[in-house]
Amino acid sequence: MSLGDDGYGGDSRSGRTDDGYSTLGGTRQTRTRFADGTSGDGYGSNRRPARSSRSLTMVVGVVVLLVAAIAFANMGGGGDDSGSSGGSGGSKAGAAPTAATGTKPVTGKNGTIASGFAHNEQGAQSAATNYAVALGSAEMFNATARRGILQATHDPAVVERLQTDMDKAYSASLFKNVGLNEDGSTPSGLTFVSRTVPVGTKVVKQSDDTATVEVWCTGLVGMAGQGSTKPVTETWFTITENLKWVQNDWKIESSNQTEGPTPVTGDNRASTADDIAGAVEEYGGFTYAR
Repeated sequence: MSLGDDGYGGDSRSGRTDDGYSTLGGTRQTRTRFADGTSGDGYGSNRRPARSSRSLTMVVGVVVLLVAAIAFANMGGGGDDSGSSGGSGGSKAGAAPTAATGTKPVTGKNGTIASGFAHNEQGAQSAATNYAVALGSAEMFNATARRGILQATHDPAVVERLQTDMDKAYSASLFKNVGLNEDGSTPSGLTFVSRTVPVGTKVVKQSDDTATVEVWCTGLVGMAGQGSTKPVTETWFTITENLKWVQNDWKIESSNQTEGPTPVTGDNRASTADDIAGAVEEYGGFTYAR
C-alpha cells in the first residue's frame, strides 16, 4: 500500500495532470464491481484512541505504503510534460459524490490487473483506481510480480527506468524494517499485509489523451499472526496519477502521494492477529469502476 515529488510514496504535496475524452459530462464518481471473490483486512491487537500519536509501527507502515515515492521522484515526469500541462485543450474538472454510473468498467485483464478502460473520463478514473490497488499490494514486494505490475500499469516509455529505481527502493533493509526476511519473503507462521482500498476518485484535469486523477484511499499494512511485532495498521492517503492514453489504454506517466484526508478513528474493537491473518487469506479483491 504507496516523500516529496514522488510516486506511490510518502509526504509528497503535489501531482496533477490531464486526461479524458473529448466530451465529458455528468458527475465524477466511483462504484465497486465484484470481480474475483472477496476483500478484507483489519488490525491485530488493542485499539488505540482516536487520532493517537503515531507509534514506530505506524511510521513503518507509512514507509511501506509510500516507499515507491523515492523511485517516482527519481523518474520525474516520465517523458514529456503533456500529462501535467494538460495541453491547450485541457479543462479542469470539479469534485462530485461517489456513486455508480452503470457504465461497464473494463473489457479485459492484463494478468491480474484490469485493462481495456474506456477512452473517456470514466475510463481514466477506473484505470487510476485499479492501478492504485495494484501498486499498493503485497505483490510489489516480490521482484518478479513487481515488474509485471509496473509493465501493466505504466507507459512503456518509463517502465525500464522505473523498474530499476523500484528494485533499488525495495531493498533488504526495507524488507527488514517491515518484518519481512531479507529476500522479501514472509517469516514462517506470519502473513504480510499490504492493501490499498480506494474510497473515491476525482478528475483534476483532462484533455483528449491525458488526465490527472486523484484517488482517495485507505491502506492496511503490517504483519498478521501470533508473535508479530509489527501489527497491521491503517493509513489514509491520496494518490495523484498522471495518465496518458497509450496503446489503446490508460497508463501512468508519473504519480505522487500525499497524506490524508484522515477521518477520526472509530470505536470498533480491534481483531486478533489470527483473525486478521485469516481475513487476508480468505477475502479477495475487487475490480473498481466509476
